[in-house]
Amino acid sequence: MTAPPAPADRDRHRPQTVAPRPAPAGPAAPADLPGPSAPAGPSGQVGPSGSSGAAGARWEAAMARALRTPTWVRLLPVLLVVADLVMEWSIPRSIAAGFLLTVIPVVIAFSSGPGLVAAATAVTVALQALLALRAGHLTEQHHMWTYLATALAGTMGAGLARQRRRQARDLVRVRAVADTLQHTVLRPVPARAGGLRTAGLYHPAQADVGIGGDLYEVCETEHGTRILLGDVRGKGLDAVRTVADVIGAFRVAAHETAELGELADKLDRHVRRGAEQDGDRELFVTAVLLQHRPGTDEIDLVNRGHLAPLLLAPGSVGTVPCPEDLPLGLGHLAAGPAEPPATVPLPPDRTLLLHTDGLTEARDRTGAFYPLAARLTTLPATDPDAVVTFLDHDVRRHAGSLTDDVAVLAFATT
Repeated sequence: MTAPPAPADRDRHRPQTVAPRPAPAGPAAPADLPGPSAPAGPSGQVGPSGSSGAAGARWEAAMARALRTPTWVRLLPVLLVVADLVMEWSIPRSIAAGFLLTVIPVVIAFSSGPGLVAAATAVTVALQALLALRAGHLTEQHHMWTYLATALAGTMGAGLARQRRRQARDLVRVRAVADTLQHTVLRPVPARAGGLRTAGLYHPAQADVGIGGDLYEVCETEHGTRILLGDVRGKGLDAVRTVADVIGAFRVAAHETAELGELADKLDRHVRRGAEQDGDRELFVTAVLLQHRPGTDEIDLVNRGHLAPLLLAPGSVGTVPCPEDLPLGLGHLAAGPAEPPATVPLPPDRTLLLHTDGLTEARDRTGAFYPLAARLTTLPATDPDAVVTFLDHDVRRHAGSLTDDVAVLAFATT
């Protein structure tokens, strides 16, 4: 996103899953797994099992995934032995082909630990000696050098295996920390918040990072349930930093600010201060802020340059009419004061859907955008969980891999 979206662009959206499932790709470690000797969870407390044995088992499982190697790598030493023996029996007996086995200890280092590398080295030297003895060259000079080279390869292989395990351990710890930080910034969306049933979807464009430029938060306050969904201009670590900064500001201001419009203004000023401090005059955040008071069937809504929410019922999808102000961080450029919050009816049989543009801008192989409204009209049920689950699977079928951050929140009154 390089410029504030115009009203004509409101029908553009983005795909993502938020209940929130962490998106670590590959062999990521569990979030409550800081290390083999520290069974604490993300908050520093013992996990639900309350036992260090369970944490140790999770650590071992994460290490096993980090150290996993392709099957062909594990089979390569066997193939080398077979090739050497075939060569041994196909050439004259006066020639010993054991030199081909010299690389086996190093190859094994890519799939095993130092102990197995040392054992493989001893077996390899013994096999080379047997092959040399068969040819009558057991103590011949070039065979002695072959034994020495194999022993040297074994020593280096053991060192490589040890370093490989150390790097895997560091990788597991880093991923565990990253996963914990992700859950600190982007907390799981609760099944219920105040008088709302809620569900969410979050998919960062870079799955191995865990956090992208989209943001969301759900807070229960004395003023009601307050919800934020937004999209930071830009990508990469700068966008992630802004995401964490805006969510932190929202968590504080949501409890201390009585009016939803003033809450949006506070976030606007906060983003602007951050932009000035970083020297980034183009920084802004498109956002939608909602407020629901328990016992009511209506939502207060402020739209700061974001995509308009959708109101869903079985077989129908409608855009929620609401004034659209400038994105957070650009409010000082407005010609007049911001529009007051819009009040939107939300009866129990309707679901309100918030999303970022990664959903509607997901393209298939032909370049066609994901037809969000058309796909939602096919749903027989529109409760929040059903909507989020459907979008999570359907947008993937449409686009395959997602190339942009996606955040989706769905709400219905109880």
